[in-house]
Amino acid sequence: MKLNLENKVVLVTGGSKGIGKAIAKAFIQEGAKVAIMARDITVLEEVKQELGSIVCISTDLMNASEREVAFQKFISEFGTIDILVNNVGGSNGSTTSETDLILFEEAMQLNFYSAVHFSKLALPFMKEKKCGSIVNISSIFGRESGGKPTYNSAKAAMISFTKSLADEVIKEGVRVNGVAPGSILHSTGNWQKRLEENPEKINQFVESEIPAGRFGTVEEVANAVLFLASDKASWVVGATLNVDGGQSNSNF
Repeated sequence: MKLNLENKVVLVTGGSKGIGKAIAKAFIQEGAKVAIMARDITVLEEVKQELGSIVCISTDLMNASEREVAFQKFISEFGTIDILVNNVGGSNGSTTSETDLILFEEAMQLNFYSAVHFSKLALPFMKEKKCGSIVNISSIFGRESGGKPTYNSAKAAMISFTKSLADEVIKEGVRVNGVAPGSILHSTGNWQKRLEENPEKINQFVESEIPAGRFGTVEEVANAVLFLASDKASWVVGATLNVDGGQSNSNF
């Protein structure tokens, strides 16, 4: 399927590793013009060497003022934006009773407020052109229990935000959707660390919890993102698509 993403201007937050890096790479392979944002300059330089045709912007995505400066650097480079992928995220804390309130606030800032903020920054450019696509990377645990409460709460908020913003802006030619990955294995992720620490336990988890019988790959998530960002998904509005090998217990 030809997705017609050539020369589309794409921003991927948290794009220096894992799912974000795979998304950026997939867009580049489709001929898009891509920029990624992340904090670690060293890692960004490594991505630049690997992918070549990519713009790397170092910024603290937890900080609202730094997000604004970084977005202006992006606009100075490209002049516009066609596709925004709000991918940056992470988990912290443990149980609710044992997790300080500040960690809930930090999780919301990184996982949720950054997505709201970048969407608000990108929308004027998309509305002016009467076209554009925003894809938010949430999690199956935004719909059900599992994982850490700080992360779950933020990803649940993102799924709700995806639908509300989608309904708000579709009449202006902008589509908003989401992808909810399940357990994805990659070299810099938590599952790889857990697999190395206790392979028997993790292999049992895969057997009992993932109907497909294996972890997902970052490329499989990236493929779903590219479809949702493309015109081939023109009638998909406000959806958050599970990409999880059947792992989720939710039936919606």
